[in-house]
Amino acid sequence: MFLRCHARIKDGKEHRYWSVVENRRCGRGKVVQRQVLYLGEINDTQHESWCRTIEVFDDKRERTLPLALFPADRQLPNFAAGFGVQVRLKEMELHRPRQWGACWLACDLYEQLGLDEFWGECLPDGREGTCWQHILQTLVCYRLIDPGSEWRLHRQWFEQSAMGDLLDEDYSLVEKNALYRCLDRVLEHKEQLFGHLRQRWQDLFGAGCEVLLYDLTSTYFESDPLFAETDKRQFGYSRDKRSDCVQVVIGLIITPEGFPLAYEVLPGNTSDKTTLRQFLRKIEEQYGKAERVWLMDRGVPTEEVLTEMRASVPPR
Repeated sequence: MFLRCHARIKDGKEHRYWSVVENRRCGRGKVVQRQVLYLGEINDTQHESWCRTIEVFDDKRERTLPLALFPADRQLPNFAAGFGVQVRLKEMELHRPRQWGACWLACDLYEQLGLDEFWGECLPDGREGTCWQHILQTLVCYRLIDPGSEWRLHRQWFEQSAMGDLLDEDYSLVEKNALYRCLDRVLEHKEQLFGHLRQRWQDLFGAGCEVLLYDLTSTYFESDPLFAETDKRQFGYSRDKRSDCVQVVIGLIITPEGFPLAYEVLPGNTSDKTTLRQFLRKIEEQYGKAERVWLMDRGVPTEEVLTEMRASVPPR
């Protein structure tokens, strides 16, 4: 383990944020760094204290080195003299409780929905050997079992789960940058995914599209609003009572059973009443025309859109 510094310029001043990081050796000779603890901004005294906790000073090399562990029944290597620590392996006990049942069930549901086959065609392995399909399956199971951020998955949840054993993968599967890049790769297949899921839901549960629920929400960002004009993060009506923050608007269509059929991320200054027409068109293009019953807040549809819906054949 070692201390890593992240520097950031804010208001013309440099801020240094520290984390405790460890190297994890994975398959194919790959080394993945796992952030063990976020320390934030610390002063020089605190920094020295943390260095003494995870490092020792080598007088000959005149620099600090990470502590190293060696078995007590073997001679300490010459290069580790002075900072190597010998441990009695026979007296050590390994305790690593992991969540197995929920992970197995989530993987089984994943396969019953045909997602393994669907993503097997859409997400081929990377040239460097990255298995994007297994990364996505881990993300899906994580969100189903214990929803949280990708950062929490990388730092904590994967180690406490049996996903690595079930997928025959090691810690490199949840390298934090790979988790975020995987989400970018999924986005381009959004329309095909909804079509595939709708068919599977219809086969398994008899889910239909005759009654649909439509609603909008927003989520804000505590960040400096210095974005391009085309950026979706904009100031607008905040449902979170945070008018001081930029936001995006999220529109979602679901069935009464809770199955999502479509969603869109819209600019934060989007008015609710301007969104319905494009969602009606999206549903018709993807699932065909039908005499549907729509449920939504009364502030969403305008009289003009309602007239169009009643005049369509069949009525929307």
